[in-house]
Order: sequence, then structure tokens, then C-alpha cells
Amino acid sequence: MHSIFYDIMNDDDLLRISNAITEMEKLSSGEIVVSIKEKRNWWQKRVPVRKLAEREFRRLKINATRDHTGILLYIILKDREFSVLADSGIHDIVGDSQWELIKDLLLKNFRAGYYCKGIVEAVHEMGRVLSLHFPIKPDDTNEISNRVIIRP
Repeated sequence: MHSIFYDIMNDDDLLRISNAITEMEKLSSGEIVVSIKEKRNWWQKRVPVRKLAEREFRRLKINATRDHTGILLYIILKDREFSVLADSGIHDIVGDSQWELIKDLLLKNFRAGYYCKGIVEAVHEMGRVLSLHFPIKPDDTNEISNRVIIRP
């Protein structure tokens, strides 16, 4: 079976992204999740990427972190669409404008063909924002895996 993911990125890129998540989570009590969907299913064709991201957010239980400090970067590779969703603990403090800046950063990199670089930069920016508002706590635990989620 042909994989769109491997047309654009490779296993080393996945490792770079996972390492960036791990690095950034050491600076805050937040949980960063990157979920990459290769393409929409036929029944999702007309569903906005934001709605699909909200479903993924709940499916992955990002909304169930202790302090509600989970954040999702959801990407649909084939359509070059993405959404950044932050749980209520983050969103109430940070708002939407910061996520728009991250989207702009991603869009710039994606247009240039730098998918991994764009995702890593986005993760670093998410981590920077989280570290400003949600510094690491002495009893912090990693509540969600740092592995990138790839879905067909």
C-alpha cells in the first residue's frame, strides 16, 4: 500500500519531531501532541479541518490531562491543512492569536516543501509558549506519548 507520508517525510523526520516534543515538554507542564493524517476519508471530504482536529483531540484524550494543558497539532498531509488546538487551561490564558502565528509558520514552511522543519519549528514555538505560562512542576509526569501519531 502506498503511503502519502513517505512521499513527504521519513522515519528520521518522525524521530526529529518526537525529540522536539520531548525537549519542549521538559520546559513546561504542558503536553504537545502531533497527529498526522495522510488524507481525509471519503465521508470527511466536507468536514472542516478544525472539526476533524476536535475529534482527534477527544479521541487521544488530550482533554484529560491533569491541568488541561494539552495542545494538538493536527495535520492532513494530502490537503496540506492543519489545525492547532489547545485545551481550556492553555486557551483561557493564551487565546487564538498565538496559534495563528504557529499556523503562519507552518504554512510558510509547507509551501517551501519543508514539512519536518515546519513541524519542528511549530513544536518549539508551542513549547516556548507553554514554558512562559505553564512552567514545569516538580511532580510533572508525561501524560501522553511523545511519539508522532500517523493515521492513513
